[in-house]
Parts: sequence; structure tokens; C-alpha cells
Amino acid sequence: MKFTQYFLKTREKADRRRIRIEWIQDTIKNPIHTVVQSDGRIRKWKKIEEEDKFLRVVLLEDEETVHNAFFDRDFKGEPQ
Repeated sequence: MKFTQYFLKTREKADRRRIRIEWIQDTIKNPIHTVVQSDGRIRKWKKIEEEDKFLRVVLLEDEETVHNAFFDRDFKGEPQ
């Protein structure tokens, strides 16, 4: 798995440190919802049971470089 510099920098924030790499990998492999943005980036969501929250992972167009990962408070588990 590859990461953008943006991801590595935002990962230093307190609220992002607790997001496990395994959760990111699982969200990429087994999302419950996927959206391709107009700029080609790919958003994927998965429920993280341990946190009782939905994780959003944003990938670059290559579908393997993680640009962002965070708990999405607005996503309720269904397509928006």
C-alpha cells in the first residue's frame, strides 16, 4: 500500500492516529459503498465495528495510493 504525503501528515492528528492500517486495507478490499469522484479519486466506506463508525478511505486514481482516511460522521451506511 502506498500513501500520499498529505495522508502521512494528517495521520499525525490525534483523531487520525487511532485508525489502524488493517482497517484501511479492509475498507479498500471490502467496502460497503464506493464512489468515483469527478477528479478520478475513489472514495470507499466500511463500518468499523470496534469504533461503531464508518471509515472513509480516499484513494488516488491508481486505486492503490491512500490519500485520506477518516471516520465519516455524515455517512449513515447507505448510498448518499
